[in-house]
Amino acid sequence: FRYQPKPKDDDAVRAALLQIAARKPRWGFRKMYQYLRNHGQSWNHKRVHRVYREMGLKLRVKPLKRLPVRTPQPLEAPDAANHSWSLDFMHDSLASGRPIRTLNILDDFNREGLWIEVDTSIPAVRVIRILNLLALWRGLPKQLRIDNGPEFISQQLADWAAEHQVERAFIQPGKPAQNAYIERINRTYREDVLDACLFETVAEAQAITEDWLEEYNAIRPHEALGGLPPYQFALKMP
Repeated sequence: FRYQPKPKDDDAVRAALLQIAARKPRWGFRKMYQYLRNHGQSWNHKRVHRVYREMGLKLRVKPLKRLPVRTPQPLEAPDAANHSWSLDFMHDSLASGRPIRTLNILDDFNREGLWIEVDTSIPAVRVIRILNLLALWRGLPKQLRIDNGPEFISQQLADWAAEHQVERAFIQPGKPAQNAYIERINRTYREDVLDACLFETVAEAQAITEDWLEEYNAIRPHEALGGLPPYQFALKMP
């Protein structure tokens, strides 16, 4: 004879697992069971695992996306503007908790922040539109230094780059140092704006960002540029 626990016998297990899952949504069965044991519960692991599966708490592991092999170019400062632009995304949220994204674009030559777009969503077609707008007054660069985000590896951006003869210079996954120029402005932008301000709307975040970007380019000294801000450094170059 094998004892079959009644549903009510599992109520305590179910309640305990629900409490843990609410506080630690990324914990799997093993961590949950060890936590319960550490806090004096003596339930058999088979019983806890059965209830865990019945409750549908098993974590779904997202399969890794296979990326093409990347051969990154060395990170070297260009000797002229519009040779290489770096692009990167950042994440934050409004005061309401609604997530927002920023698309940061930098000229690697003088570390000039060309534009930072703020919105709740910035798909590949929006990236292309922003690049086309920048091209109206800057022209287009010879290359874009980018990571392997879905917007950057998209077919839309690949077609646009081929049409305009712009090379996409990919960094290796998990190697942000290969895009160090834009990582530097990202950190400053995070400290000065995203972490320092509480935004009520996307429009407010965009306005504050534009004011900050103008100050960054025109006033803020940059150690890598000999203490000059990006605009001044560009004027001194032949």
